[in-house]
Amino acid sequence: MKSKALLAIVLAATIAFAQTTDGQRYIGAGLAVGLAGLGAGIGLGIAGAAAMSALVERPQERVWYLIFLALAEAIAIYGLLVSILLI
Repeated sequence: MKSKALLAIVLAATIAFAQTTDGQRYIGAGLAVGLAGLGAGIGLGIAGAAAMSALVERPQERVWYLIFLALAEAIAIYGLLVSILLI
């Protein structure tokens, strides 16, 4: 539920800032990609370390570990989509 509310806030901010000058839109798009990439990198680092340590104990669950890593990577994709909407 929190992710839906966060996505609604991001989309509302995108619509609000869509009427700014070109330079401000490019800065906003760059910040969207950069900060989303930073968050995804931190999430992948934490989830990847935990997945590797859990893989030693239960190797049959490796598909679930890859799913958790893909969920962390989705944050960067959301940032890319927001930046495309801003430009």
